[in-house]
Amino acid sequence: MARADGRRIDELRPVTIERGYTKYAPGSVLISAGDTRILCTAMVEEGVPDFLLGTGTGWVTAEYSMLPSATPERRDRDIRRGRPDARSEEIRRLIGRALRAVVRLDRLGERTIVVDCDVLQADGGTRTLAVTGGYVALADAVAHLRKTASIDRQPLAANAAAVSVGIVDGQPMLDLCYREDVAADVDLNLVMDAKDRLIEVQGTAEGEPFDRDQLDRLLDLGRRGIRKLIRLQRQARRESKPEPG
Repeated sequence: MARADGRRIDELRPVTIERGYTKYAPGSVLISAGDTRILCTAMVEEGVPDFLLGTGTGWVTAEYSMLPSATPERRDRDIRRGRPDARSEEIRRLIGRALRAVVRLDRLGERTIVVDCDVLQADGGTRTLAVTGGYVALADAVAHLRKTASIDRQPLAANAAAVSVGIVDGQPMLDLCYREDVAADVDLNLVMDAKDRLIEVQGTAEGEPFDRDQLDRLLDLGRRGIRKLIRLQRQARRESKPEPG
C-alpha cells in the first residue's frame, strides 16, 4: 500500500546524523529522520546521585523537551506550566533506561553523563530518534572522557538504537511518521542493542487487539530497522568530529 510519504512499508525515513553540532558539549548530535529533527547533547558532571555515593559507580540520565515551535501549534514551555510535561517525563525516563542498558556504569567512576534531547521539529518518532541520536552523543562524550580522565576500560558495552513500528490499515509498517502514527491500529516502540537484544518494548492496541503473529512481524520489522540505524551510528562515528571548544 502507498504510505503517506511514498516509502515502502519496511523502509526507514532518510536519516542523517551530524556530530559536533554545538561548541561546548563533548557529545553533540543533530539527528534527523524525515521531518523530525532532534538536537542531542551529552555533558559530563562530576558526582552522582546520593544512592551511588561512595560506590565508585557512575550514572547516565537524560532530559527530553520539545521547542514551542516543534509542532504546528505552539507548545508552552514546561517552565510556563510550572511543572514537567507528563509525556516529556515518561520519554526522558525511557531514554535514560535505554542508554544505561549499554553502559558499564562501574567503569565511569563517580561521574554523571547527562544526555539532553531537544526536539526542534516533530513529525513522529521523537522518542525513538532521541534514543538513537542520544547514543551517538553519549559515545562521543565517553570518548572525550577517556581522553581527559583516568578511565582505562571502555564503558560502552554495545550500540543502542530505537524505532517505531505499527499496523496501519491492517499493514505492518516501519518508522511511522505523524500521519501514520495517529492512524495506527497498533503502535509499538522498540529499543534494541547491536546484538539484537531487546532493551525496551512499548506497545498498545489503539483499536482492535493484536495477536502473537502480528507482534512477531512487528518485532522482525523493527529489528531490521534498528540494524540499519546502528550501521548509520557506526558510520557517523567513523567520520571526523570537531573537538569541543
